[in-house]
Amino acid sequence: MGQEYSHLSAEERGVIMAMKAQGHSGRAIAMVLGRSSSTVVRELRRNGHVDPWAQPRMGRPRLPYDGTRAGQRALRLRRKPCRSRKLRRDSPLWQQVCRLLGQGWSPQQVSRTLRRLYPDQPTQHVSHETIYTAIYATPRGAMRRELVQLLRQHKCARRPRGQGANRRGQLADLPSIHVRPPEAEERLAPGHWEGDFIKGARNRSAVGVLVDRTTLYVILARMEGCSALHALDGFTHALKPLPVHARQTLTYDQGKEMALHRVLSQRTGVAIYFADPRSPWQRGICENTNGLLRQYLPKGADLSIYSQQQLDAIAQRLNHRPRATLGYHCPAEMFMRLLGHHELADRIDGALLS
Repeated sequence: MGQEYSHLSAEERGVIMAMKAQGHSGRAIAMVLGRSSSTVVRELRRNGHVDPWAQPRMGRPRLPYDGTRAGQRALRLRRKPCRSRKLRRDSPLWQQVCRLLGQGWSPQQVSRTLRRLYPDQPTQHVSHETIYTAIYATPRGAMRRELVQLLRQHKCARRPRGQGANRRGQLADLPSIHVRPPEAEERLAPGHWEGDFIKGARNRSAVGVLVDRTTLYVILARMEGCSALHALDGFTHALKPLPVHARQTLTYDQGKEMALHRVLSQRTGVAIYFADPRSPWQRGICENTNGLLRQYLPKGADLSIYSQQQLDAIAQRLNHRPRATLGYHCPAEMFMRLLGHHELADRIDGALLS
């Protein structure tokens, strides 16, 4: 059990002043107030009290305790901030933080990227907790609503995902994730992907998602529908432009849209493996990416209205966000660097805050 603490009230300070004038000790006053003796002693010392019966010290006048003056001093100190806020509304740092939040970055991504790009400039460093505090300390109103909208999660609490029965059916004779090559598990080189379908309103529209396990690079594929044939065409067009060494394996769940997985493997040269039923953690990278994509492709929306150009723009925004597992480098930079395009990777990193 923790201890509760409250500040001294005006009545308690009056008791201290009266009893001290009568010559009572701090311990006796504390017993009357039901307080710790150290609380009373600190109160007397902080307000310049010197016992008139004590031997006077050189340069130190004898001052009686004044409860009114002590209360005014405590109120003045309580209102006085210990230090000025780092994220003030008129500061360039606050403007930069808001701009990056507006690009879909999380407060942690903003904080760690600023620290990485300005290692010798502490004035440009700000913690993610400070960013959250600056947003939620804003008085309720239109400005606070605008700031909260910059965060990915617009609600104060997260709701647990509901778990229901699997109504999608199962495919037979699927290559299991347990026989996937070790290099795909180790995440040392690009070309090993995780895939999924993001469904739209009433499951009548979908967008294909591909995420590189090593660099977190995202590719979005427009689907004409939700059938296996549509998935085959969409994923084929997304994978074919990649270099051969950048399309090695694909890990997917056991959804019916992958019924033509053998044809997809023949067309693209990608070896396809399937996770166990009801085991989303086996494709955790893609599941996390789906959550990020819902910021741009909300649930219940008609996903067929998005063109491939619009989906490419959404993927580019994700690929240019710094990620914690990449040391706060962005997926586009790491993907190009591992493919050997170092000059392009350097340009991406240099333009990160432009």
